[in-house]
Amino acid sequence: MSVERPEKDRYYLSIARVVATRSTCLKVLMGAIIVKEDQIIATGYVGAPRKTRSSLDHGFCLRQKLNIPSGTQYELCRSVHAEQNAIINAARAGVSLLGGDMFIHGEYRKDNRVLNAFPCFICKKMIINAGLRRVVCSVAEGDTPWRVFQVDDWIQDWQTHDIIDDRDRYRG
Repeated sequence: MSVERPEKDRYYLSIARVVATRSTCLKVLMGAIIVKEDQIIATGYVGAPRKTRSSLDHGFCLRQKLNIPSGTQYELCRSVHAEQNAIINAARAGVSLLGGDMFIHGEYRKDNRVLNAFPCFICKKMIINAGLRRVVCSVAEGDTPWRVFQVDDWIQDWQTHDIIDDRDRYRG
């Protein structure tokens, strides 16, 4: 009897996909989980801060209403990014993230097309400072449905180049 088990990256990315279903953004569903020593230690999805009203509650996206281009002026978004929420949730539980891996899944709410769930600059900076080791992101197309980033590569790249030269960033 042959039993097929998904490899670990696929397994954890599929859990991040389920977490994304809780998203309150009107445009995208984004979910993140943090795994350390093969144990899920935190989850997060894109959503309004606790006990506040989301775009779903309001019935409109504030950034769209203000004609703000995608990928800019995140401070005017009602939501906290999935990566940020996962890091915050770990902090609330008093869990260290040092050496952990983050898995991020993203898709468009309208048609569930998978997107390149690469972190924005703000999230990358938080991931670096949290001491995470790897980030595994869903990708829209390619040989594999995910891409693996080594956080040390981001650090090394930013030591020699400017942050604005970063090639692999969220542009949804």
